[in-house]
Amino acid sequence: MPFHRTIRQKISELPSKLPKLILAKEKPLKAEELAAARAYIEKFWPKLTRSHAKDDDTLVGLPNPYLVPAFERDHEFDFNEFYYWDSYFMVQGLLDEPHKKLVIGILENLVSLYKRFGIIPNASRTYLMGHSNPPFLTSFIFDVYETYHPGDKWLKSMIEVAKDEYVTVWMGQTKPYAHQIYEGLSRYYDINYIHDLAEAESGWDMTPRFNRKCLNYLPIDLNSLLYKYETDFLKAAEILGKKAEADKWQEVAHRRRYTIDRLMWNELRGLYYDYNYIKRSRSSVASLAAYYPMWAGMASQKHAARLVKSLRKFEKRGGLTTTDAPQVNILVPGATPTQWAYPNGWAPLHFIVVKGLQRYGYHEDARRIALKWISTNLTWFNKHGIFLEKYNVVSPSKPPAKGIYPSQTGFGWTNAIFERFCREYIDK
Repeated sequence: MPFHRTIRQKISELPSKLPKLILAKEKPLKAEELAAARAYIEKFWPKLTRSHAKDDDTLVGLPNPYLVPAFERDHEFDFNEFYYWDSYFMVQGLLDEPHKKLVIGILENLVSLYKRFGIIPNASRTYLMGHSNPPFLTSFIFDVYETYHPGDKWLKSMIEVAKDEYVTVWMGQTKPYAHQIYEGLSRYYDINYIHDLAEAESGWDMTPRFNRKCLNYLPIDLNSLLYKYETDFLKAAEILGKKAEADKWQEVAHRRRYTIDRLMWNELRGLYYDYNYIKRSRSSVASLAAYYPMWAGMASQKHAARLVKSLRKFEKRGGLTTTDAPQVNILVPGATPTQWAYPNGWAPLHFIVVKGLQRYGYHEDARRIALKWISTNLTWFNKHGIFLEKYNVVSPSKPPAKGIYPSQTGFGWTNAIFERFCREYIDK
């Protein structure tokens, strides 16, 4: 009995001790330790740059040069097409004067695709027109506006395109864009009405979040992004002196926030969850999508504080896991691989979380997570000479869990977020 009591006592102590192990401070990184990796990234951008002004078979022509997600010579999985949400995250490491022409040109490419096809497709391929990608257009517009100061006339013209995309695509209720589906909230969708293709629109292909029935869910990340659109429209209206329009967008955003909090916030667990509107219930899968409301500025201070406490569910030695726990299906032969899940960590999600923490004043938490992510990337680079599209943050020395397509190296958004975090936390 004493032995059993001792075991039970040690187990009961684990939860309180574990966060201390996870959150322990690491040796500070010095700029010279990062120099080789950052030089590699700067030299790698030309390898990711493409120019295709005219249509070529299934590849859609674009007016300006653009970046592809990855490049590896003689790799079985090659990129030549331009991707929507990849592009947004790649430019986060390029928002400076030397890359001004490239960054603005990439944004103009997105606008060009919308004007031509009535949708910003997943990528610039004719066979990828059935769905879009997570909508970051207004965020991209304001990044350019605030970095390069192109003027209010430019802002007005760009925001008008974003408004049209918002109304036509993301608030559409019928084919080909049946996104808005329940209580004014939207889902991921594909014109073919196939769950897996709707999941591809989420960018999280594949993930346990939607239980392979993505069309049935109101995703917390998508609806936070649309809240961000609405508050960006408000911001633009204020800049352009349109008070009545600003008031309208404030009301629209407030209504979305209220509905999201009612349907998706779990007070007991301190997280937002995707909502299955068919079953009228929240998902049971905890994921980093829950932190989009902080990034978008939608979370209340009270909810933000709970979300910060809930980081312990995801924070591991190498960074943040995409979901909070291993999935049962990884043990099932023939099951679809879910790379957007535990134990993998992804650069764009680390960016979203860090920016959300910064926005609400949790600067030490943001710094800790950003430096963990830098360290994981750097350690792999120092050993293997490459950056990966994703990392095993539970066991950083091991490869990440595989997905439905071959693992990539290179890698555009990893390179960009690494560089962005270095500028913010090493250079400054």
